[in-house]
Amino acid sequence: MHETMKAWVYESYGVPADVMEQRELALPQISESQVLIEVRAASVNPLDWHLMTGLPRFARFSMGLSRPKRRVPGADVAGIVERVGAAVTRFKPGDEVFGEISGSFAEYASGGEGALVAKPENVTFEQAAAVPVAGLTALQGLRDWGGLEAGRRVLINGASGGVGTYAVQIAKLLGAHVTGVCSTRNIEKALALGADQVVDYTREDFTRLDEDFDVIFDGPGNRSLSALRRVMAPGAVHVQVGGPKGNWIQPIPFMVKMRLMARFLDFTAAGGIANSNEEDLTQLSRWLASGELESVIGRNCKLEELPDALMDQGRFHAQGKVVVSL
Repeated sequence: MHETMKAWVYESYGVPADVMEQRELALPQISESQVLIEVRAASVNPLDWHLMTGLPRFARFSMGLSRPKRRVPGADVAGIVERVGAAVTRFKPGDEVFGEISGSFAEYASGGEGALVAKPENVTFEQAAAVPVAGLTALQGLRDWGGLEAGRRVLINGASGGVGTYAVQIAKLLGAHVTGVCSTRNIEKALALGADQVVDYTREDFTRLDEDFDVIFDGPGNRSLSALRRVMAPGAVHVQVGGPKGNWIQPIPFMVKMRLMARFLDFTAAGGIANSNEEDLTQLSRWLASGELESVIGRNCKLEELPDALMDQGRFHAQGKVVVSL
């Protein structure tokens, strides 16, 4: 085993094609509670685009004001355990795992064992790597933030995206009636994933439907509050997992407005960042193994093609997940 690895690095904010550089780095060091993984696949998330571009700019207070704190991007990972720390009990070298750890756009990555679970034997590394961030966001957004239960009606705005494709399936697994919103080219796939009905946003405005929804799971955040209220049932929950795109403060007024108005109107505004934990990753793994959950991979590329894949992600019209194979 070599003591160096290829990794994508960025030292300043900007579009990936301009700021990313592939370098030879030393292997990550691990603490007694961490594992070192030989990365076999990783996947791209909108978060990676935001971290790299430093947009919206108010987020730089946590990402690094003048330059990024993180040099190697990537969060989703699937691979083979190479080394384990002395306190690690759940994994050993040779185990196939997947989960969410930093710096996965490299040949090796390290992280705590609690952020990883065993990869099912009947699932590929690419299928597993697509799951963590998007799958956890869908599961926790629907179940925890949205309080979705069997028999309730949910509308998923952005049903063909990385999070949306998982949200459609998980909503059905939770027993809900699912309405998906996507473009014409993705209708058949949304129905195949389990949507009870699909609205083609290129032909119809979902906020004009003669229906009320208990939960609106909103990725794009591209409809006004007054429009969304038309299709909210009394006591509905609006779960925001994305939002309007902007360089500085455009996303802020949308979220603030939703939460303030929720105080005066009969609905709840919810949203946040998914929490990576063993229990939920294990549940997603079980669904993957049983075939109840499918990873929709819209693009599969090599590590060398990562900057171009990130540029695609920055257009925010992804079909399913973008996966990087090593």
